[in-house]
Amino acid sequence: MTANILTLNSSKTQFLLNGLRKQLDKVHNSSLNTTHSARNLGFIFDEHLTFSDQISAIKHAITISVNFVVSVLTLIPINTARTIATSIVHSKLDYYYNLAKSQITRLQQIQNSLARAVVKAPKCCHITPILHSLHWLKIIERIEYKLLSLTYKVLTTTQPPYLHSA
Repeated sequence: MTANILTLNSSKTQFLLNGLRKQLDKVHNSSLNTTHSARNLGFIFDEHLTFSDQISAIKHAITISVNFVVSVLTLIPINTARTIATSIVHSKLDYYYNLAKSQITRLQQIQNSLARAVVKAPKCCHITPILHSLHWLKIIERIEYKLLSLTYKVLTTTQPPYLHSA
């Protein structure tokens, strides 16, 4: 930082320690002023790397979007509503892999609420036919699809010579 004439803004700086609970309990007795979660490049990291705070932020953002979609459903065709909802959901839910089952369930609940809002279905309605009608994969299926398609692209796309020559 000194070489680039940068200084640390102490009022905006947060210390986030990551680790197991046993490890963190040993460190919390120190004089370091730490936080339980911190934002970096728009992503919220928590001290146990559970992504709980990130998923809560996504849930809040999508809830606002669901309310917007519901309010304009009478003004726009269903195909337009589906396109808006798809762009909202998939842009926010695509980048999670190896999450705990409880976090996957939370993400699935978010997707389910938006799907029901788009097709104007009650909460008691079974979600699988709704997702099929919208041509949406469930969250776990979407994660697997993304991983498989990225792997396929890496294996089948020709790479520039500087990436594979030794």
